[in-house]
Amino acid sequence: MYFAALLARTEDGWEASDTELDDVETLSDLTDLARDASPDEDTVLVFIEQEDAWFGVVRVDGEDDPRIFVSDATAAARSSYGEILLTDELLGREPGAEDTIAALEELVGLDGSEDGDPDTTPDKNTDTDTDTDDGFDADAVPAGPLGDTRILADLGLPEAELLMLRTDALAEIADALGAAEVLETVR
Repeated sequence: MYFAALLARTEDGWEASDTELDDVETLSDLTDLARDASPDEDTVLVFIEQEDAWFGVVRVDGEDDPRIFVSDATAAARSSYGEILLTDELLGREPGAEDTIAALEELVGLDGSEDGDPDTTPDKNTDTDTDTDDGFDADAVPAGPLGDTRILADLGLPEAELLMLRTDALAEIADALGAAEVLETVR
């Protein structure tokens, strides 16, 4: 079960709205959605939570690049919404690295033979492969929290407290920001 909401900071306090992420395919789409929630270019927080598995916070301040925090990158990588947040930059990869790797693997098979050359390598036991059936490479995403751990520090939630959050994290974040009642109205 997923929950997604926007919290927009205004001169009157925080305003919350629940949001559907069905049409969101990229971080740019998510950032645009956040910017649309605040015509005055105030701070907007996007909360995404998969019950008891992971949560993510995207912070958009006007036209600045979005800041991202994900509580458990490995769990988020198994989620279509989490994959939106786990950008190449956040993972420390060159942009487009996966496309480059896929193209190279197509030119030179994983067995080392070039296209057209017969495969002369013995079959390998696939149980030792790090890729799972869904294409997720466990080595490609670090376990645990990932991103800007100080994303909410200036809003009242210090880095150490953010890193300790586990269950019902979004309610605790909203409470620290003074927006618990507002967030509860859209939950």
